[in-house]
Amino acid sequence: MDLKAPGTCSCGALHLRWRDLGRGTPVALSVPVRAWRRERAQGRRPKRFELSVKLVKDESLLLPRASFSLAPPTPPEEESVRNHNLSLLPLPKPLSSTDLSVSGHKPNIRVAYQGCPGAFSEAAARKVHPDCQAVPCEQFEVAFKAVQLWLADKAILPIENSSFGSYHRTYDLLLSHSLHIVGEVQLAVDHCLMALPGVKKKELKRVLSHPQTLGQCEIALSKLGIIRESFDDTAGAARLIASKGLGDVGAIASAQAAEIYGLHILEDKIQDISFNVTRFLILAREPIIPRIGCPFKTSIVFTLEDGSGVLFKALAVFALRNINLTKIESRPQRKCPLRVDDDTDHGTAKYFDYLFYIDFEASMAEPRAQNALSNLQELVTFLRVLGSFPMDMTL
Repeated sequence: MDLKAPGTCSCGALHLRWRDLGRGTPVALSVPVRAWRRERAQGRRPKRFELSVKLVKDESLLLPRASFSLAPPTPPEEESVRNHNLSLLPLPKPLSSTDLSVSGHKPNIRVAYQGCPGAFSEAAARKVHPDCQAVPCEQFEVAFKAVQLWLADKAILPIENSSFGSYHRTYDLLLSHSLHIVGEVQLAVDHCLMALPGVKKKELKRVLSHPQTLGQCEIALSKLGIIRESFDDTAGAARLIASKGLGDVGAIASAQAAEIYGLHILEDKIQDISFNVTRFLILAREPIIPRIGCPFKTSIVFTLEDGSGVLFKALAVFALRNINLTKIESRPQRKCPLRVDDDTDHGTAKYFDYLFYIDFEASMAEPRAQNALSNLQELVTFLRVLGSFPMDMTL
């Protein structure tokens, strides 16, 4: 195929692989060649046609979609005019030192998060990137896929809460997707009980919120004695009450969600522990380059060989190098949940097999971290570095 210029081609072949340079996404285009085949069958030289291509985003497929049309080639005089007009287009602005700054915020960066506008995850995204374009997603996995499909530049998802523990779904998705942890953000979370304007607390029969949020407000909800119902996200619960006009239902969400959906706050800061903090992970398609000289954290996941004391030996590789562990989490191996041991004195034994997630305070640029993982590799059957990233020191 003869490529004349972006957007034009000769119909001497049936397919064209087009690359959207702005998104870096290859798109396969099929060219209608009925006229080309007719000319070829009659023994005549096939005419040249121009292919005009327009890339648009198909919201139903969450993928780029291409529309195209064939037309006779542009006359030479029109071609020269078009080339002249192209030469008058403004050139891209050269990058400056500010553009290359590590600490600078990229304007209009697209950040995916789970929930509706007003969710705590959106607040975490705007804490890191105040001018970002927040991309709400219905589920955690949708946020992962939004980054993988180039619909978002980053994703921010909760990983643990100071009073109610880990978000297990996030851990499972970290392993099943290829995104990298490039940062973290800690957000102070204050939960508010809200309802439609004019509704009193004693009139509530049910309360909706995320399961983690319901767990963080256990004491206050026990005193109210109302039915608790789980919802996909806190802001989504507030939006449902406002849209359906549910007068006997309350929601636990942020003060911003109450403002967005026009609800009245019946009580604020109803969490069990006043200093309530949720830690979020920042995920991207490519890892960042680890550095030395600033506080860094590294996250890994591994599985261990069978044997006594193997977990102790795995953790010892960090202790021997004075590397502090900040988080240890175990999750069952879903593909192979049971381990069979035939060496016992009382017959065959079956044990649950686990994945171990560990966070430690060291950069992968440090020799001690590299040596620790090299030593750990001798003890494990699987090892993956999820990311090495700057620690959030704001709290």
